Amino acid sequence: MSADLAQIRQVMAEADCLFTEAQVEAAIDQVGAAISAELAERNPVVFCVMNGGLIFAGKLLTKLNFPLELSYLHATRYRSETTGGELFWKAKPEISFIDREVLIIDDILDEGHTLSAIIEFCKHAGARAVHTAVLIDKDHDRKARPDLKADYVGLSCEDRFIFGYGMDYKGYWRNAAGIYAVKGL
Repeated sequence: MSADLAQIRQVMAEADCLFTEAQVEAAIDQVGAAISAELAERNPVVFCVMNGGLIFAGKLLTKLNFPLELSYLHATRYRSETTGGELFWKAKPEISFIDREVLIIDDILDEGHTLSAIIEFCKHAGARAVHTAVLIDKDHDRKARPDLKADYVGLSCEDRFIFGYGMDYKGYWRNAAGIYAVKGL
């Protein structure tokens, strides 16, 4: 069943802009500089976590001026819903990363169940080291593991339901140029 487009448009019309496009782009520049400083000589394999990480990864990769191999993986807990469930693998990595450094690029570190599972998968599959980059780190006490932190973080935000720059509201508004919070969520 497709969403009611009038309701989807209303969500955007009423949303609070938490970060403008310029603020997000500046954060992506900073993350790119930090990654380049650390990983430029390490021949990393970079995995974009689909679908949420797509826009962040696309923008970030243009800031990484060093050799890297790129692929994607798709693991989700949301499946077009607003609350997470069981981890579901849609596509596992296809490039070998045995004894290689891995950089995982994702849109958000919320509770971290998905990112934590991806990190463990890569470690158990033979990665030498696993680094993580997220556009947004959501500020709350519900992380899957208390020690779970992304190595590179673009922006931290309040604990609200957000969308834009790859993050969605019921499958929509991943394309929003800015980070928005749904009114009342």
